[in-house]
Amino acid sequence: MEELELQPSAPVLLTPEGHEKIKAELHRLTTEKRKEIADRIRDSKDHGEFSEDNNELDEVKMEQAMIESRIADLKNILSGATILTEEDIPTDEVGIGSIVTVQNKDMDLEFDVRIVASIEANPDEDLISEESPFGDALYGLKVGEVAEVEAPDGVIPYTIKKIRAK
Repeated sequence: MEELELQPSAPVLLTPEGHEKIKAELHRLTTEKRKEIADRIRDSKDHGEFSEDNNELDEVKMEQAMIESRIADLKNILSGATILTEEDIPTDEVGIGSIVTVQNKDMDLEFDVRIVASIEANPDEDLISEESPFGDALYGLKVGEVAEVEAPDGVIPYTIKKIRAK
């Protein structure tokens, strides 16, 4: 039986803002959430609630495991991340970090999105993952080109109007 060979993963490209958000989340989890969980476990112990059928304690321990897993993930991301500088962000074609102005003439819409790594994606803030259908359709295109995005209602064309770093 052949052993699986694991290839080192490519570094995650993060915008400076995304890097700061991940650092802030890691700080919050390690300083606030860990303390909160420890306090809740200590309170259960102080009240003699360490019986085998203590559902609340089980829930706290499950939450603790999820937080520790997230902390490990964030540390791993940060240890291998490359933080993009303004000079690293492509403006001749759409790439990671690019802020792209797109237009859909059919719906009379024009708006900006920023293409980011999936770890940084947040559609509510117009941070679109390069791996999403929209991000993938835009990736590599230049000003004037049209991205055809698959949607439930059919293909939607978006014309690239502008690409910038800031």
